[in-house]
Amino acid sequence: MDDETHAQPRFAVDAARDTVEAIYRDESRAVLATLIRLLGDFDIAEEALHEAFRAALEHWPREGVPAKPRAWLVSAGRFRAIDQIRRRSRFEPYDETAHDTVATSASDDPAEAVDVEAVEDDRLRLVFTCCHPALAPDAQVALTLREVCGLTTEEIAAAYLTPAPTIAQRIVRAKAKIRDARIPYEVPTAAELPERLDPVLRTIYLVFNEGYAASSGSALTRHDLSGEAIRLARLLLGLLPEPEVMSLLALMLLHDSRRTTRTSLTTGEPVLLDEQDRTRWDRAQIAEGTALVERALSTRRVGPYAVQAAIAAVHAQAPSPEATDWGEIVGLYDILLRIEPSPVIELNRAVAIAMRDGPQAGLALIEALLDQRAELANYRHAHAARADLCRRLGRIGEARAAYERALSLTQQEPERRLLQRRLAELEAR
Repeated sequence: MDDETHAQPRFAVDAARDTVEAIYRDESRAVLATLIRLLGDFDIAEEALHEAFRAALEHWPREGVPAKPRAWLVSAGRFRAIDQIRRRSRFEPYDETAHDTVATSASDDPAEAVDVEAVEDDRLRLVFTCCHPALAPDAQVALTLREVCGLTTEEIAAAYLTPAPTIAQRIVRAKAKIRDARIPYEVPTAAELPERLDPVLRTIYLVFNEGYAASSGSALTRHDLSGEAIRLARLLLGLLPEPEVMSLLALMLLHDSRRTTRTSLTTGEPVLLDEQDRTRWDRAQIAEGTALVERALSTRRVGPYAVQAAIAAVHAQAPSPEATDWGEIVGLYDILLRIEPSPVIELNRAVAIAMRDGPQAGLALIEALLDQRAELANYRHAHAARADLCRRLGRIGEARAAYERALSLTQQEPERRLLQRRLAELEAR
């Protein structure tokens, strides 16, 4: 009897801690976004976030999980931050900037602190703040991935092949710029939105890409990131129904429709497009994405996201790899290169030409790009594409060297296993 009496509280404590961990994983960035709005300072809000979860670990096992956990955390973090600043002001030199920021951003009305169900989403405010034109583009991306999506500095550094201290410096400088320039934490007005849109769209798509094909680690995808990017794009579309917003959402939906088929259930390795089980593709997402891109194209204001979404739609609508209209895809890449020329787009076009005209035609283009485009020298997908075409042409030695080069540039573990398997297959031949 005594054992059962003592076991129940232990179970309750463990359950509460599991809940705190789950909420931190799923809700911490939303809590942080609201705390930034209420406190007006990134660093103070981040400290408040950790204080709030520390308080949850202390109180919830004893008192139970509150009915509105996010609201509880926001309120706890906000008031602990205010108390901390008041205590510091007694013993430290007066920091007018920090004191005034919090004093003007955080009233003593508890109802304001717990109003986390507001229609205007705080994470969307945070995206616009992180992507403010006063910040350098690389700082916009780093700050958004860190603050909106919760990636660590090391994960961001791995994603962009940049030293972690460099990324950390970018984030610190961006926060200081926001503070010193008093950049407002708000969604821009309707008149300001068009000029503010491009960096936001670029950043949302970069977040999606990190989720769709994680740059490093043991998992090929991070659905939390790709799902968050889609959610942000939906919010943005409701705010600004512009063709490129529609197109970006369409592009992400069409890519995400294949998510469950992109990884082998047995090995975790990537499954290439022509080997995926198309019966498992999400037809609802394909229908929504196709309708959005058709709506965007009908405006005749065609941007790069619209063309990329149109390419994705051609793939999504093909009932089999053999039925894919590669001629149309090459034509769309020609348009995309005129709108937004880049070596990666040239590489993708070369792969499409290989599918339309045969591996020799594509390989000639890829080898020319590797000779002429220094940007592709350390791009693993360029070497993997060359290796695949050499393999199809029976040029085994060249294929082996290209696969080894791609492998040396790959940090994503499932991709590494796929490349290692390709090398083993070559050895068997």
